[in-house]
Amino acid sequence: MRTGGAPGFARVALAMIRIANGSTALVAPTVLTRNLGVERADNQAIQYVFRMFGVRTVLIGLELLLPDGEVRAAAVRVAPVIHASDTASAAFAGLTRQIPARSAVIATSISALNTALALTARAGLREPEAAT
Repeated sequence: MRTGGAPGFARVALAMIRIANGSTALVAPTVLTRNLGVERADNQAIQYVFRMFGVRTVLIGLELLLPDGEVRAAAVRVAPVIHASDTASAAFAGLTRQIPARSAVIATSISALNTALALTARAGLREPEAAT
């Protein structure tokens, strides 16, 4: 995998976004619930869900920062699917009014940016050479 240029920048930027968002979800889930327009009294279980999201997000962010190798390549390969599904989920939550419209636009925009970064990072993968 190439480590420089746009794919390398996109990979590191995506890792930093994942680590920041995941850490916030893990240690301060009420910050994110407030940003989504969900009051703590409305749904206490949301904190548990955000902590699960936080652990996953930090770990996959850290995988993107590993030295060049199979684990990092796998993380880069699956990143577009993860972020495209996050984008679709955020948009769906807004369209079905599960979260306020403003929150849905923000969440969908952030996830769409992450999807674009993931696709750019994936473009930098070298495909394994076929065995002869």
